[in-house]
Amino acid sequence: MNSMNLLEKYGTVSAPAEITIQRKLPGPIERIWDYLTDSDLRSQWLASGIMPNATGGAFELVWRNDELTGEPETRPEGFPEEQRMTSEIVTFEAPHHLAFTWPPRGEVSIELKPVGSDVLLTLVHKCISDRKNMVMVGAGWHMHLDILAAKANGRKPDPFWQGWLRLREEYERLIPE
Repeated sequence: MNSMNLLEKYGTVSAPAEITIQRKLPGPIERIWDYLTDSDLRSQWLASGIMPNATGGAFELVWRNDELTGEPETRPEGFPEEQRMTSEIVTFEAPHHLAFTWPPRGEVSIELKPVGSDVLLTLVHKCISDRKNMVMVGAGWHMHLDILAAKANGRKPDPFWQGWLRLREEYERLIPE
């Protein structure tokens, strides 16, 4: 997965209980770093929340997936309008590496690498509890990163829930039993 030519359309199971997803985004790297760490920019593709810029700092992520694309959609049953999660910064090395906890025991690591005028984003979500959650997490990160790519490229993103439902079915087929 180190070459831009090897970018997969989907995330891959990179180790037991671990998914890796990559995206090529338009640079510069500092711009993409801001999309990861600035609450206002991050709320446009993932979740809001003031993120400390030091290892060990706690922060809250607040998801409002209904608001990500501006398209009226029906939210799937069992998903609240707003979801909150408290995390802690594990690594904060601007503008190249960000890692944070994903309770109860997971961790998300995002690395940015300049490649010419573009940026290779590599996201690794570790310690996913079971296959069902790997499907949900894979589809979720995939859709959120698709929205980030659209925003970073100045395009209108596809509707969130519609895309997530489609991707959940695709990850259900792709992730081994």
